[in-house]
Amino acid sequence: MDTPNVGIPEPLAARMSMPEQHEYLRTRLSRRRVLARSFATAGTVGGVGLLAGGSSGAYGEAPRVAAASSARIGVDGKLVAPFGRHLAFGADPKSQMRISWQVPFAVKSPYVRVGLRPWELSQKIEAEVRDLHTPSLSKKLPAVEQYYLHAALDGLEPGTTYYYGVGHDGFDPASPERMSTIGSFRTAPARAERFVFTAFGDQGVSYHALANDQVILGQNPSFHLHAGDICYADTTGHGKESDTYDARVWDTFLAQTESVAKSVPWMVTTGNHDMEAWYSPNGYGGQSARWSLPENGFDPREAPGVYSFTYGNVGVVALDTNDVSYEIPANRGYTDGKQTAWLDGRLGELRADEGIDFIVVFFHHCAYSTSTHASDGGVRDAWLPLFTKHQVDLVINGHNHVYERTDAIRGGEVGRPVPVGASTDPTRDGIVYVTAGGAGKDLYGFGPGVEDSYEGNAPDHALDHDPDPDPIASFHWTASRRAAPETVEWSRVRYTGFSFLAVEVSAGARPKLSVSALAENGERVDHFEVERGKQRAQ
Repeated sequence: MDTPNVGIPEPLAARMSMPEQHEYLRTRLSRRRVLARSFATAGTVGGVGLLAGGSSGAYGEAPRVAAASSARIGVDGKLVAPFGRHLAFGADPKSQMRISWQVPFAVKSPYVRVGLRPWELSQKIEAEVRDLHTPSLSKKLPAVEQYYLHAALDGLEPGTTYYYGVGHDGFDPASPERMSTIGSFRTAPARAERFVFTAFGDQGVSYHALANDQVILGQNPSFHLHAGDICYADTTGHGKESDTYDARVWDTFLAQTESVAKSVPWMVTTGNHDMEAWYSPNGYGGQSARWSLPENGFDPREAPGVYSFTYGNVGVVALDTNDVSYEIPANRGYTDGKQTAWLDGRLGELRADEGIDFIVVFFHHCAYSTSTHASDGGVRDAWLPLFTKHQVDLVINGHNHVYERTDAIRGGEVGRPVPVGASTDPTRDGIVYVTAGGAGKDLYGFGPGVEDSYEGNAPDHALDHDPDPDPIASFHWTASRRAAPETVEWSRVRYTGFSFLAVEVSAGARPKLSVSALAENGERVDHFEVERGKQRAQ
């Protein structure tokens, strides 16, 4: 008998919020489970015993139909190798690190070993297991069991390199034959100093995604920001349950990313492709199982993509635009305004901190872009007044699979032209918004007649101080989900290619952000500087 497609019919899904989709799926699958039990009873009476399902873990609470865990199979731990290691800061990057990884089967007593030398991993820390069950959501997809492991390292010393290995009963990373699996990381410094961070959005699994990762590793970044649409297990991202998702893509993605994320904290937020309705009413149960992120905004199961951290003289804020998007409203309003209120307070705290020179905010949907999805009016309405109020220095988005960078924008208009190589002061000019969505997923383009404009391939206005680049016809999404036309003059740099941001942060008397966009071959396609008007006394 074929497995029925449990997706919600398209006309119905279009009218449902993410919690409604979650409830529909759970009810539908529960009915399937009752039906399966009826068949199982009939089979037993006829002399054919069917395998009964087991209970699920906290992160994948779901009725299991007919699955067996490796605990029943009895896989020897020495035959199970961990993979998909990825780091993230805790609330304080100077003293906290979170180590996460995956195993293909259930294992006994998972742990992390950590020490100051790779041959002296004396400290052993127990890991938390977050098992995730995904049922068959369509005829083409199997049910999947996944096991994500997380260890919290607290009380670390600032500016210190640590070595670590992940293991379990039967697999000891400190044993001579496992030494090649040892990784390392460095905590944030106690005082502000020069460092580099990188950023992009919309990565997925592809050759180009892998190539970008390797060029990022060459920048030796202190951390990396991923602005949502992480792996594309959900290929449509409409926020509808006709969007089925293949949970196995997460395994491939984490294996792809491990070469960087095992040593560079990989700080993610949520995009529209990261809402997966089966796991929880807000669609983020899968996110909470797979990632351990700073817990200083919300309960991570409520809003895992909302948090902040401070590294040196930079305050970084991660936001979830699904909460405010006009374009894709499946999760609109799910925090009931709490995220925006938290943002106002957090930005105020960061700006009042004398040790912080710059505030960088990153999220998924674009506030300003002229590519396929254009601009989201919900983001503009909810948050741009707060960015202006607290003098945010740089905003990084994904969603549109291109690189596009604005001039400095103040009050919705160009506050100051920022050609390639120019410098801007947010206290005077406004904020530069960067769309860095060329991480690896299929590229978009720009409108008819709109040319790329970047370093080495630019019309005159991109490289000189011409304040009047050609206007571009674009649009923004309204609360009624209407694409409202607008003619814009703020689109300064455009690049249709795979790329990422590399930001060099300077401290001292004249702190600045030196922002570069690099193509996947390492060539620079844009650069500019952000310097605040008030200099810091030595």
